[in-house]
Amino acid sequence: MFKKILIANRGEIALRIQRACRELGIATVAVHSTADTDAMHVRLADESVCIGPPPARDSYLNMPSILSAALITGAEAIHPGYGFLSENADFAEMVEAHNLVFIGPTAAHIRMMGDKITAKTTMAGLGVPLVPGSAGEIGTVAEARETAARIKYPVLIKAAAGGGGRGMKVAQNESELEAAFMEARAEAGAAFGNNAVYMEKYLDKPRHIELQILADTQGEVVHIGERDCSLQRRHQKLLEEAGSPIISAAQRDALGKTVTSALKQIGYRNAGTLEFLYQDEQFSFIEMNTRLQVEHPVSEMISGIDLVHEQIRIAAGEPLGYTQADIHFSGHAIECRITAEDPETFAPSPGRVDVFHPPGGLGVRVDSALFAGYRVPPHYDSLIAKLITHGRTREEAVARMRRALREFVITGIKTTIPLHERILADPQFMAGDYTIHWLERFVAET
Repeated sequence: MFKKILIANRGEIALRIQRACRELGIATVAVHSTADTDAMHVRLADESVCIGPPPARDSYLNMPSILSAALITGAEAIHPGYGFLSENADFAEMVEAHNLVFIGPTAAHIRMMGDKITAKTTMAGLGVPLVPGSAGEIGTVAEARETAARIKYPVLIKAAAGGGGRGMKVAQNESELEAAFMEARAEAGAAFGNNAVYMEKYLDKPRHIELQILADTQGEVVHIGERDCSLQRRHQKLLEEAGSPIISAAQRDALGKTVTSALKQIGYRNAGTLEFLYQDEQFSFIEMNTRLQVEHPVSEMISGIDLVHEQIRIAAGEPLGYTQADIHFSGHAIECRITAEDPETFAPSPGRVDVFHPPGGLGVRVDSALFAGYRVPPHYDSLIAKLITHGRTREEAVARMRRALREFVITGIKTTIPLHERILADPQFMAGDYTIHWLERFVAET
């Protein structure tokens, strides 16, 4: 097992990884920008190193500075968390080249799944079902028209190197196709430095279902159940559930067997999440995230498995020590992402936190690096807390979440707590009757 790990991240995820390290008896090194000098993950680390000024490109994306910090502090491994460099294959290679361990998949697998065209082609070859679409990149309007005619309108044009909804455009008919194609290419090139796009059939009422997996270096691959991440605004998740209100145990088992078999064949290691669209009782693979997910706590709550512990153990070469038959799911879990945003306009709300009073009680978990007096900086993602509840049933988890949201006090800045309260009071949400398009309409109507 490692003696010291550098955490190449900030905020709640850095603190989450730090806690796992402490439980495993591992010393931690926090890196931070000048904007995060007084951050909780810096205060609680065994050592800390300032790696640059506030802009992420000069600090949390500064690979030479992070590697230098690891080497001068004697860290043996680097955990990237999520975001920033977590899915950067070049960084993973650089870590290994400096005789350090990257706590995550191989650079080859990060690169394979980071290009959505390659990921889809690979998964199709391994028997994982896909959304009908192009066989690969679409380079011309003529190719786009030909593919759209084959799979039928409406169609979705997506950036091959994309994420977060950027480089993604819908064409309802042929008259909209050329403009959608050109806009998607331009947006993809500007956002990712790669203007390659591909096409999929646009599904009108899908759920977003993802499957959490763990794979050790001895060839064992297991899944930790599904998460329903259909509540999204502008392709950004706001609330997640485990398991899904509409997926049966038989469907979970069948999907799990397909996915774990595929990942065994490519020799995948560490944690990962495969994302699917689900409509008309059919799963269609859309992408794989080769890292820890923001919403990983709901999987932990229903399985009792600490995913960060497992990531570290796997990276140290230890076997999982259990098989799929040893994993049992209990109850239901919900996560609300609390952001520093106006709950009506979604305008960012950085600033000083005057009061921070998190909820508690049975089945309530809060992952946050906030404290009274902390100043939320304007330079990074607006996520400031994750509120997770667990219950024996979905109804109990929802009731617990409603109570916890009412107890959660954050003053000095605006947060999305009121939005989550409105969502959990809605009859359609209570019935589990929603798709990936539901939240956009809900926000517009309330």
